Amino acid sequence: MTSTSAIEIVNANHPQGPFRAAIFDFDGTLSLLRRNWQAVMIPMMVDILAETGTTESREHLHRCVDEFVMRLNGKQTIYQMIQLAEEVSKRGGVALEPLAYKHQYHDLLWEQVGGRVEAVRSGRVHPDLLTVPGSRSLLEWFQRRSTSMYLASGTDISFVRDELSVLGLDQFFGDHIYGAIDDYENFSKAMIIEQMIRDAGFDGTEIVGFGDGFVEIEEIKRVGGLAIGVASEEETCEGVNAWKRERLIQAGADVIIGDYREFDSLTKLVRLA
Repeated sequence: MTSTSAIEIVNANHPQGPFRAAIFDFDGTLSLLRRNWQAVMIPMMVDILAETGTTESREHLHRCVDEFVMRLNGKQTIYQMIQLAEEVSKRGGVALEPLAYKHQYHDLLWEQVGGRVEAVRSGRVHPDLLTVPGSRSLLEWFQRRSTSMYLASGTDISFVRDELSVLGLDQFFGDHIYGAIDDYENFSKAMIIEQMIRDAGFDGTEIVGFGDGFVEIEEIKRVGGLAIGVASEEETCEGVNAWKRERLIQAGADVIIGDYREFDSLTKLVRLA
């Protein structure tokens, strides 16, 4: 592995471009509105599993939940809830429908996220304070170069559209904004990438993808694109999150960054058509 300032080259033989399209995850990759959602989801799930009467310690349950929550990070939230329901049943409990767990999680999360969204919407907080540092400059660069930009998130599409607008980032993606839908089997990041390739005639090697989760990195690599893992520190906005970095490398990331501050070095690495 080599590094260029804050850019770590994991795969020296990574795709070189030129790239004609870029795809971004949203939460943790561009937006910090939902930062540390894990601190809401994981304890909620541990509480639910503990209520089954299992003899496992809370520490053991936490490790179990942490593993599957982060493995499924990047997929629609419902998949984490489907796994939760399976874990409840495994322990002899009576599981709710995954959608009920998802609504419970959203209600808890919104107690934090709602305040952030309204603070930005009202003008009390500048939107750049709740985006990953350097995001806007990078998106503007892609826009100036007429690169097709897509956004695909595991968060519900209604929230994604609203929060993109609140942050002033919707202008970069036009109609190419995708998020979770109720008919969850008919949405995935793999489907969006396949649609990009089919509709615009891109080759997979002409796509650069940015994400902080396992799923999007795997899918970009599956089609032969350049996978940039964004190991963002969502609270401090400084440096690289070591846990994310390790997971992103496991998923196959070619490059690791903490944010987009090293703009000049990053844009030299991403050669556009």
